[in-house]
Amino acid sequence: MKVPQFMPFVGPDEYLQIKDCFDQNWITEGPKSKKFMDELLDLIGAKYGVFAPNGTLAIYLALVASGIQPGDEVVVPDFTFFASASAVIMAGGTPVFCDVNPDNFQIDLESAEKILSKRTKFIMPVHIYGTCCDMDSLIDFAQRNSLQIIEDAAQAIGVRFKNQHAGTFGSVGTFSFFADKTITTGEGGMVVTNCPTIYESLRYLRNQGRIDRGSFIHPQIGYNFRITDIQAAIGLQQLSKLEEIKSKKKAIWDYYYKELSEIDSISFFKPNSAANFIPFRVGILSELKPVIDKALNAAGVETRSFFYPMRKQPCFDGLRHDIRDKYISDYAYDHGICLPTFVSMTEEQLHYVCTTIKNSL
Repeated sequence: MKVPQFMPFVGPDEYLQIKDCFDQNWITEGPKSKKFMDELLDLIGAKYGVFAPNGTLAIYLALVASGIQPGDEVVVPDFTFFASASAVIMAGGTPVFCDVNPDNFQIDLESAEKILSKRTKFIMPVHIYGTCCDMDSLIDFAQRNSLQIIEDAAQAIGVRFKNQHAGTFGSVGTFSFFADKTITTGEGGMVVTNCPTIYESLRYLRNQGRIDRGSFIHPQIGYNFRITDIQAAIGLQQLSKLEEIKSKKKAIWDYYYKELSEIDSISFFKPNSAANFIPFRVGILSELKPVIDKALNAAGVETRSFFYPMRKQPCFDGLRHDIRDKYISDYAYDHGICLPTFVSMTEEQLHYVCTTIKNSL
């Protein structure tokens, strides 16, 4: 049996939404994009939002609109996807890396404290694997150290900390709608803010330095960061399925946890108890990772490792990071396995994955 790591949850309903774009003869950013934005802002609870072509460029826009200057440092967790750090460099800043906590790999503020300098202006909590950082502690930390909060909520659509949506705690929050995200538009991103000044800057930055698309007068420097109504059409249909997606992802997590959590050599990623949980990945850790990986791959089950630590990326060589003997992010990469977690996954596939793991130990 072949079990892929991920499959997008799209079908005829999304196709009909796309067809409507052609029937209406509107494929650029237009009425469907506006409707998609309105529904997203209603879900997230932010005052303002703009789209971006992807999550990486959403972070770039967030940083530039927030006033990042060349050489400004941004605290980034060592355990995250590459784009969290590369977008900082793209925006002219410098990422500096701190460790994460051992339970759910969210940012470790004790580690972050050790890398602050006079150049540190921002901190980027990354809401990893479908749960939230401890935003109470992070807000307090940011205020004490005069840091702006730029939230990377790429994996956290629908996720809330104490009933407040991820991405709305800082001055700016960003989301991704890539194919493997909770809802997808294929490619796409979003920036949200409650600050009218930042929102105004975002509008100029993403639309060639102007507010109105039909104008050839450009008051500011800006670029083309728009999306299409074809993408928004897919997103609207996906958003209508959000409750179904949440329910099925949680059921997949529950199945894995029931079958594997009692095995001594396996531990699970632990969501933040103050947040709801929409599993982005089902992450397990084991000292026997090589054995499990080999068995799953041989059985046709596609696995994925946890993130490779940012401070070890060859392209980030020389950037500052917390100096400590042991990094949790190292342990996570060395022992972490992402099990297949896609909405259309069948019970037969789940049983096959779990049985393969059990038989390998």
